[in-house]
Amino acid sequence: MSFTEDLEKMFVRENEIPEQYAIKEEIHQREYLCNGEMKPWNGKVQEVYSPVCIRTENGLQRKLIGTYPVCTEKEAFEALDTAVAAYDNGRGQWPTMSVADRIKCIEKFIGKMREQKDIVVKLIMWEIGKSYSDSVKEFDRTVEYIYATIDALKDIDRDSSRFTIEQGIAAQIRRSPLGVVLCMGPFNYPLNETFTTLIPAIIMGNTLLFKPPKHGTLLHYPLLKAFQECFPKGVVNTIYGRGNVIVPGLMQSGKINVLTLIGSSKVANELKKLHPKVNRLRAILGLDAKNAAIITSNADVKLAVQETVLGSLSFNGQRCTALKIVFVHRSIADDFVKQLSAEVNKLKYGMPWEAGVALTPLPEPNKPAYLKECIDDAVANGAKVMNENGGATVESFVYPAVLYPVNNKMKLYREEQFGPLIPVIPFDHVEETIEYLIESTHGQQVSIFSNNDKELASLIDPLVNQVSRVNINCQCQRGPDVFPFTGRKDSAEGTLSVVDALRSFSIRSLVAAKLTESNKQIINEIVSEHESNFLSTKFIF
Repeated sequence: MSFTEDLEKMFVRENEIPEQYAIKEEIHQREYLCNGEMKPWNGKVQEVYSPVCIRTENGLQRKLIGTYPVCTEKEAFEALDTAVAAYDNGRGQWPTMSVADRIKCIEKFIGKMREQKDIVVKLIMWEIGKSYSDSVKEFDRTVEYIYATIDALKDIDRDSSRFTIEQGIAAQIRRSPLGVVLCMGPFNYPLNETFTTLIPAIIMGNTLLFKPPKHGTLLHYPLLKAFQECFPKGVVNTIYGRGNVIVPGLMQSGKINVLTLIGSSKVANELKKLHPKVNRLRAILGLDAKNAAIITSNADVKLAVQETVLGSLSFNGQRCTALKIVFVHRSIADDFVKQLSAEVNKLKYGMPWEAGVALTPLPEPNKPAYLKECIDDAVANGAKVMNENGGATVESFVYPAVLYPVNNKMKLYREEQFGPLIPVIPFDHVEETIEYLIESTHGQQVSIFSNNDKELASLIDPLVNQVSRVNINCQCQRGPDVFPFTGRKDSAEGTLSVVDALRSFSIRSLVAAKLTESNKQIINEIVSEHESNFLSTKFIF
């Protein structure tokens, strides 16, 4: 039996799907959330096919999971007007609500969100092909992130609950919302990375237009009722449809105050240019990345191999923080590539529900063809596929390929592959790797592998000015969530973390008064009678 035939066997028949992981009935969404109502939709719909193929009499076919609305500009502008009205120039119920009351709404939402865990986890698995165990982790991590956000906001509010007195002026400094937020998340972490912007945006008092990712749309449907029941009408509104149809008009309206997008820098740049008053637009963006590993002659090769496998192939390499190019010193390159290839071929491949599975089908229909282009281009320019069966493809599944030696003539040298390909470049002088990062349009993270402290120090100092995170002897990663997550160049705009996200979706505002006897009396009256949610000394426990 050929390897390709063996790959085909991992896809099963419908009746062979374990019952506990199966979606019993297709999910056909015929409503969307706008102005606190679940509005019916009778128009065009988008079919959602899983990357998991089913064995049929007609061969392998992607499984239909369900459908969702393909709304138009009309519905998008209806949602925009609703969000604008709910914000009401900062006078709406939500932006003027006390921090304590907004937190209560979020806590209520968490409870209702947890009730939907089973179906949301299954939809993550079926929609994007993420392993079941990683889908569970994504859900749980998202809940933990929301709780951490609540705690961080309480800390910020406690620090703001007192007055600052300077030069005869008393002031209270707090954080205020920015307005209407357009939130668009990515397909690779469709729940977690979407909520790392959506939740901070809401909890700070903004109103929201939420467009789910193209792959990973249905999994948000079970949560719409929770949004409806936990927040005042107009605070959260969902928009569906083709992004290039409904989003440009929203930006051109000038009514979007914050754009938050995790996606490509090309799309972000085009959208920002559409806004008529770009100086009024705050952009919080997580964009392209081509994170490099630099493995010096002083590295622990075994450790570097382990971390490279994890860093480049977790969720099939479909992470912005994935290691997407590997520089290894020529003196250890052959040994490194040999060990790397052996470890890659030990990874278990199969269906997302299988225990211990590391490699699963890819959600983007055109991705296998693109990855083949990259492999063919690399081979045509002098590289070889170093691991047995590397690049073997069956329908939506692509087996990882280690490509060596890669050079600057190849697509993989600069393009972000966002898939299970590991390009390895030998180098003679470490300055070559620094020059690569200087010339790169990306600037998110880098991983350095060395056991020589002087060598590490000589790399750290120049590289922290090229990327936003330098990882020593470990893979690139986002977490822990309390650490700042950002990037330089075309890789990001703004900073995310539990605390930084709260700051990103708000601005410092203050109320100040000269300390005259009259003003003291007025301020005391306002505070003691709890007449203002902003000017207040309430302490949240």
